[in-house]
Amino acid sequence: MEDDAHIRLGLCDALRGEGYEVSDCRDGAQALPIIRQRRPDLVVLDIMLPGKSGFDLCRELRAEKNCTPILMLSAKGQEVDKVVGLELGADDYVTKPFSLRELLARVQALLRRATPGAVAADVPEEISFGKVHVDCRALRGTRGKEAFELTPRELKVLAVLHRERGNAVSRETILTEVWGIDYYGTTRTLDQLVVKLRQKIEATPGEPQHLLTVHGLGYRLDV
Repeated sequence: MEDDAHIRLGLCDALRGEGYEVSDCRDGAQALPIIRQRRPDLVVLDIMLPGKSGFDLCRELRAEKNCTPILMLSAKGQEVDKVVGLELGADDYVTKPFSLRELLARVQALLRRATPGAVAADVPEEISFGKVHVDCRALRGTRGKEAFELTPRELKVLAVLHRERGNAVSRETILTEVWGIDYYGTTRTLDQLVVKLRQKIEATPGEPQHLLTVHGLGYRLDV
């Protein structure tokens, strides 16, 4: 989704040249129905779209529990814009001007670690601790009688911490294992995900008993 016709057509041609099937749209207000209908494997969003911004589209997709990888594309290079996009649920962020080679590399990286298939390959079938039980294949869990759903990325973070339960795990280790070695974002993305994860697995998210912060390093899962 890109409003500049030259950039949009260039991106579409480059992606098609790599063998991808591409649908394009220049209007943010028209993009959401297209995404819902066509269910793409990856969404490339320009922030400055007419009708509805890329930020708004990203927010709405994540509110619908749509876990499709999102690559944000914008001329804005300020750190705050990048952080906002990632905190809204974007998976990566590319700033204009950029090389097609870099963009294609980012697209390939996001698709490589796209879920749910990637999740199923490297997590156990079940995770249990305390009153929490997670069916990893179904991306569903319970805490006592309370049911919740996990995003694929929340599950992968939980799986990494559960594998290392009792041990401190650095943010960099989690980012590398879950987002990939070519992740360009900030640790704030992980911190925001942990906040949401605590809301699901902790009886009192503000006073966690299981998913603990190890100050200056990362996180630890106590079971």
